[in-house]
Amino acid sequence: MSEASLSGLRRVVPQPWVALGLAVLASVASLAVVDPSLRLGLQIGGAVLGLAGLGVAGLRLLRRHRLEILVSAAADFVEHDASPSFVTGGDGEIKYRNPAADKRFGERVQDTLSFAFTDLFANPGAVLFRLQSKAHALGAAREDIVTRRGHVRLSVHQIGDEAYLWRLEDITERMGAGRGADALGLPMMTAGPSGTVLYMNDAFRRLIGGRAKSIDRVFLDLPLVSGQIHRVNSVDGPVRSLVAELQGNGGRREIYLLPGEATAPVAGSDWDAVEDLPVPLMKVAASGEVLCANRGARDLLHTDIRPGTRLSELLDGLGRPVADWLREAAGARGPLPPQFLRGIGDGQETFVQVILSRPMSDPGGDPGAAHLIAVLNDVTELKSLEAQFVQSQKMQAIGQLAGGVAHDFNNLLTAISGHCDLLLLRHDQGDQDYGDLIQIHQNANRAASLVGQLLAFSRKQNLRPEVLDLRNTLADLTHLLNRLVGEKVTLTLNHDPALLPIRADKRQLEQVIMNLVVNARDAMPDGGEVLIETENVALAEPLERDRATVPAGEYVVVRVVDQGHGIPADQLSKVFEPFYTTKVTGEGTGLGLSTAYGIVKQTGGYIFADSDPQSGSVFHIYVPAFDGPPEPVREMGAGQGDRALISLEQGDGVVLLVEDEAPVRAFASRALRLRGYTVLEAESAEAALDMLADPELKVDLFVTDVVMPGMDGPTWVKRALAERPDTKVVFVSGYAEEAFGDEQADVPNSVFLPKPFSLTDLTWTVQQQLH
Repeated sequence: MSEASLSGLRRVVPQPWVALGLAVLASVASLAVVDPSLRLGLQIGGAVLGLAGLGVAGLRLLRRHRLEILVSAAADFVEHDASPSFVTGGDGEIKYRNPAADKRFGERVQDTLSFAFTDLFANPGAVLFRLQSKAHALGAAREDIVTRRGHVRLSVHQIGDEAYLWRLEDITERMGAGRGADALGLPMMTAGPSGTVLYMNDAFRRLIGGRAKSIDRVFLDLPLVSGQIHRVNSVDGPVRSLVAELQGNGGRREIYLLPGEATAPVAGSDWDAVEDLPVPLMKVAASGEVLCANRGARDLLHTDIRPGTRLSELLDGLGRPVADWLREAAGARGPLPPQFLRGIGDGQETFVQVILSRPMSDPGGDPGAAHLIAVLNDVTELKSLEAQFVQSQKMQAIGQLAGGVAHDFNNLLTAISGHCDLLLLRHDQGDQDYGDLIQIHQNANRAASLVGQLLAFSRKQNLRPEVLDLRNTLADLTHLLNRLVGEKVTLTLNHDPALLPIRADKRQLEQVIMNLVVNARDAMPDGGEVLIETENVALAEPLERDRATVPAGEYVVVRVVDQGHGIPADQLSKVFEPFYTTKVTGEGTGLGLSTAYGIVKQTGGYIFADSDPQSGSVFHIYVPAFDGPPEPVREMGAGQGDRALISLEQGDGVVLLVEDEAPVRAFASRALRLRGYTVLEAESAEAALDMLADPELKVDLFVTDVVMPGMDGPTWVKRALAERPDTKVVFVSGYAEEAFGDEQADVPNSVFLPKPFSLTDLTWTVQQQLH
């Protein structure tokens, strides 16, 4: 019979002697039965019960033998372990304990582990059940526990099916408390998040005359501030002592009373007593000289701090001389506010919070030679997050400003270029004013391009994304790029042969590449090579760099590499900020890289810069690979030549023009009337709705600005379409279409025309909508 079958029988008949007894009774009863069939049934039943009883008994003996072998092997393994170890059954019954357990617990070690740990944990049964359940599921488990006597680590391993090996390890010293602090002679305690005292060393217990349950029984002036003097409720009455606090895991706080305060009865007042303390400390003279520094401070600042070193040589970032700050602190009467400073050194990115104590003198020393104790806290991670947030807020604020300025400029440029178009209709090339009008028109277009860069940085320009193969895009762009770099610079392209497609605006992506190539050219005045390479990159996990996180996934990476003079390390983080340039005045606007940054971010990608003043710069662009079906590009129509032909045709129909900017409204209305349209003008959405209240008024097309004082364009159009559902709509705006894309999607038969638009753009769009 298999062991699985025996296990099933054991569940049915839990005690083997019961089965054997029933077998004997069945056999005896069969002798007294006359009916042969009944006699045979009793005999068979008795035989089955007897075999079942023997099988279960055999299984129990086998399991007991196996358990004895496992216990013996585990006992040999932990017999000489210095930590208390136990082997228990599944019910917690102790099968073995090593000599260390006998020494640690003595007579308290009885039948079960729960009873043995009664004086160690407040609720040992719950702790043991939790760990044993994890070990049963995972094979092993461990937990660090703060007990009445310090920190311990309780671990358990499952051995076999019904046995567990337990090990109790004292980690008090490892957690920074216990013997380490006792050896220094410094009072030290560990407190939980709620202020409960979890541990207190001998020096602290001697100071206060026993063990306190909470820190409010120890200190008379809560809350505690690391680096400040606090009043301690000692056995001889209140005393003042300098306090240092270290944050631990799980909200635990390690609190030390430091030497140096004359009124604090602390053993070991020599500064050497804090050399190995896990709190970075420095003794600083009022003149700024660092008198002493413990190992924690030296490790934090990555320097040896030799004699004669001044604090200003280690830290900066106050915005004023460090010596002035120290002199002010030396004369202070009350608590001193903490300061956040930056470590000085090559490539050092360490930020520390410095808390100065009130001036104090060494016992028996010259009262005039007072010094300050500086308690340092590493806040590098906090300052990094703060810098990331500030940078994000700054870029967002500049982006909003750029977008608002671009919107206003687009309105002005629409009026300028539009009225220029109207003048050009009345002048031919032989006219003496024709050249001046062309200059106005061209410069208006240049201004529109500059505004487009502002919108690109603010990520509010209009994108027309399409599925692209970058190899084809760069091949089409090569001729123009070769003209841009000139004869001294060689342009080289290197493509991944299996490059994945991307989805981006081709025109804007070409602008990014051109900006990067022009910058690379300018960085090599004596000539060199610009390399553009592409490759597929699969990120198995997120890429974190330059305070940005690139999610895992498939990307197409474009690199633009130059051999120029590079960018200094202290300026590298600023290159994507608008109007920031490393070029001399007059050679750059500072918008090239910020434009590239805005376009790449709006495309859903990431751009990073690496630079070495000795070897040049590398710009990396990560664009998500496109794995969907090709998407049609939404086009306004055919080419500019077709627009010109169509715009010459006379139109007909009634157009309601709603625009709050009077110059734009004046140009648009004149342009449409010249093409034969009947134009009704309104300066606001409310005025337009009042006009449409007349049911006799027939309107074929709404041309409306999007952002206006009062009701905006999409809102009033939706109201008007409720009564006139067949009316076509043209939205115009100096902002990007994406700014209200969802609302436009809800408006049927509508298109978007970005400002600044020309006479041809306007009349062509209106004619396309009406016909």
